Amino acid sequence: MANKKSLGELDVLIVGAGFSGIYQLYRLRDLGFNVHLAEAGSGFGGVWHWNCYPGARTDTHCQIYQFTRDDLWHDWNWSELFPTWREVREYFDYVDKKLDLRKDVSFNARISSAEFDTTRNQWVAKTEDGQTFRASFLDINTGFGAKPYIPAIEGLQSFKGECHHTALWPQQGLSLAGKRVGVIGTGASGVQVSQEASLDAGQLTIFQRTPNLALPMQQKKLTEEDNRKMKEEYPETFKARGGSFAGFGFDFIPENATETAPEVRNATYEKLWAAGGFRYWLATYQDTLFSEEANSLAYDFWRDKVRARIKDPAVADKLAPETPPHPFGVKRPSLEQWFYDMFNQDNVSLVDVNEAPIEKVTSKGVLTSAGEHELDVLILATGFDAVTGGLTSIDIRSTEGKNFKQVWADKVRTQLGVATAGFPNLIFGYGPQSPCGFCNGPTSAEYQGELIIEMLQHMRDKGLHRFEAVPEAQEAWSKMINEFWATSLFPKAKSWYQGSNIPGKHVETLNFPMGLPTYVQKFRESADNGYEGFVLS
Repeated sequence: MANKKSLGELDVLIVGAGFSGIYQLYRLRDLGFNVHLAEAGSGFGGVWHWNCYPGARTDTHCQIYQFTRDDLWHDWNWSELFPTWREVREYFDYVDKKLDLRKDVSFNARISSAEFDTTRNQWVAKTEDGQTFRASFLDINTGFGAKPYIPAIEGLQSFKGECHHTALWPQQGLSLAGKRVGVIGTGASGVQVSQEASLDAGQLTIFQRTPNLALPMQQKKLTEEDNRKMKEEYPETFKARGGSFAGFGFDFIPENATETAPEVRNATYEKLWAAGGFRYWLATYQDTLFSEEANSLAYDFWRDKVRARIKDPAVADKLAPETPPHPFGVKRPSLEQWFYDMFNQDNVSLVDVNEAPIEKVTSKGVLTSAGEHELDVLILATGFDAVTGGLTSIDIRSTEGKNFKQVWADKVRTQLGVATAGFPNLIFGYGPQSPCGFCNGPTSAEYQGELIIEMLQHMRDKGLHRFEAVPEAQEAWSKMINEFWATSLFPKAKSWYQGSNIPGKHVETLNFPMGLPTYVQKFRESADNGYEGFVLS
């Protein structure tokens, strides 16, 4: 346990050692705050500590998947354009060594509960093993993937082989070579782990409900010369992040696909496709996610590209159907390398659970209405109780004795996506109704993180000890983002963006959907007006 002597009376207790938590730790520490970080895992990295399944890697190009502080990138070289989980962990260890972070971090310290002591204006947070932290401010950075979702499939506990959720993968690893592997789910982790398993599994069976409209990663190895050239461009690359919708440094084309000549439009699509990553999604025509006609044009191009790689027409119909299963891009696309090609292999098969529903898991494998699939390893790539799950899984009590699960039962309520009425001096980063799922993580960590830090500085400078969100302000915030959401095509899909992947969860936009620049503008407007929407005292 690090720094025990200072844990009695903290200015700020940070929860979570991903990009957001680490950024706020070192910035607040440099500004003279008495700050400490509690992390449930045994190392830095947030989702990259837990997500260590075969094939796990970023879906963000490495140039912007890092901190922009000069001394953290000058001596660091990336080996691939889209790094693996292992390299991201190495990067976090490098950052730790450069900034001496761990002296102010408690690992294996999962916060289980927290209550606000109104007499001292102080949060009292407790870990699962009974440790207590006292802090004036509780700063939670659990991100959007902190609570894995394990569906209630009959018989799951009866399976005799290895069974793991991708986000709860054994830290020591697990070989899939020569084994009969089943993967339930085709989201990002499903695509990645399936690709890797296809290389050496004896048999790979993928259970698909909804096809993933995945995009080409266009992965490549990076040389020292590649890194040198990238570093020359880093200052401009970093600057471009803040002005782009999702913090990736590229943005939508300010033209409509429906008003562009077909030959020009298709040439643009080809260019974005070849560039790889999220460009075909987030650097395309501005009407793609709002106009059904424009969206159909994007889907048709995607479909034809994918079907050309699949030999069996029946399999192609399931992976890239003629008619879109939902509008293109309204579920987060995954990035793939050989996902579609692997279905041409003899050791890979696809089960459409709409045609052959899973009835139960047996001791030997998965039983569908069409028969039993015997397995050695069952992988649950079933996603997360996203965005809100990290907060609702901790028993944090409001001044009225209610936790977030109760307060948000009918809908999420926040002011500026960082605080909720009834929870004074509690702030959350990369959480509900913030850019979160619509923003590159490191970008949000720095841009939103700086806004949070400025607010805490303001309170300290003004001799203020307590803040709380105003109920009317958070109702207005929710109304604004939900009205914008309704103008888009996003509500037309069942996605984790709006909680519809979790049975019983209220369906609504869980993220701020209007882009990073607008979010920063709205937050600064509040700050310029004395943090309007909050009561400061």
